Amino acid sequence: MSVPGLLGPRALNRATLARQLLLGRARLPVPGALEHLVGLQAQAPDAPYVGLWSRLEDFGTGQLARLIEERDAVRVPLMRATVHLVTAADCAALRPLVQPVLAQSFASQQFARRLRGVDLDAVIDAARVLLSESQLTRAELGAALARAWPNRDPISLAYAVTYLLPVIQVPPRGIWGKRGPARWHAAESWTGRPAGGPPAPDQLVLRYLAAFGPATIKDAQTWSGLTRLQEIADRLGPAVRRFRDHAGRVLLDLPDGPRPDPGTPAPPRFLPEYDNVLLSHADRSRIVSGNRPIPLPPGNGGTRGTLLVDGFFLGTWHATRSAGKVTLRIETFDRLPGPDGDAVAGEGMRLLRFIAPQLKPDVILVPATMRS
Repeated sequence: MSVPGLLGPRALNRATLARQLLLGRARLPVPGALEHLVGLQAQAPDAPYVGLWSRLEDFGTGQLARLIEERDAVRVPLMRATVHLVTAADCAALRPLVQPVLAQSFASQQFARRLRGVDLDAVIDAARVLLSESQLTRAELGAALARAWPNRDPISLAYAVTYLLPVIQVPPRGIWGKRGPARWHAAESWTGRPAGGPPAPDQLVLRYLAAFGPATIKDAQTWSGLTRLQEIADRLGPAVRRFRDHAGRVLLDLPDGPRPDPGTPAPPRFLPEYDNVLLSHADRSRIVSGNRPIPLPPGNGGTRGTLLVDGFFLGTWHATRSAGKVTLRIETFDRLPGPDGDAVAGEGMRLLRFIAPQLKPDVILVPATMRS
């Protein structure tokens, strides 16, 4: 028997998938998708391409590459002090909001301890000039700053800047098929957009719910890295609806947020490294069953990630290239029924045609029970 106001794990799963554009691929322009999703986690530079391919109809790598090259989309440290791909407009709007997160993250690191007694405001002012005129790696930035602070660790000076000054990573890093070191440039100088006005955390919470809800305040804090968001929830009042999950926790949601029937079919989806749908809730059970850890492989992105089956994390994938062929190895945690296996293999073939259209594709499906 259903309980009014109660949303079980499958109901939360389908609601989150709908908002993440994972129940069905959306017909949205790339900037609109980036803003709806409040960005894509992007420390693996190619990962957002796979993330958008899984979410958008007729997405091609050139669509995103052009936005980055034309400075309409940027890779910038934001939520949880991690690199996100966002529109230039969202960079200006969101970066001031997460300044406390970045400052706290820096303060907890050894780099900050090595700079005790240094006037960090002076360091930031000097770096702002340097990075408004040039694109520098952290090593190059640290060497330049060490001329004024010769008795301090150069790399610690550079880390202070990339945490405390709004900066972005410039192309060719982040361009599909290209490689390059992480070079930094002042965000405002790169985009031509000054930082937004006074921070509006209320709007950030509402945008989070539109992309990840229904969710608890703790979920929103996990996603953003911000604290004291309960004050915002109290202030929002009737602007949000309130539900409860299976553990009795209060869930906030937009009044008109999509909440599909829990029985709505969910097609298999291949997600890239660090996809936000896996990382943006304190309680991940709506996507990840059994407290299974999320694999976080280092790399450039676009060659490995996770698999959703019936909306839930059920395996991993890894694409390798050799001798004119690209092979997708899919390892699941359990055997898949025939229809699910066929659907996963078919979606896997489409993934290979996206990431390596010039190579002959091959899909290998390896259930856990068959793994040596």
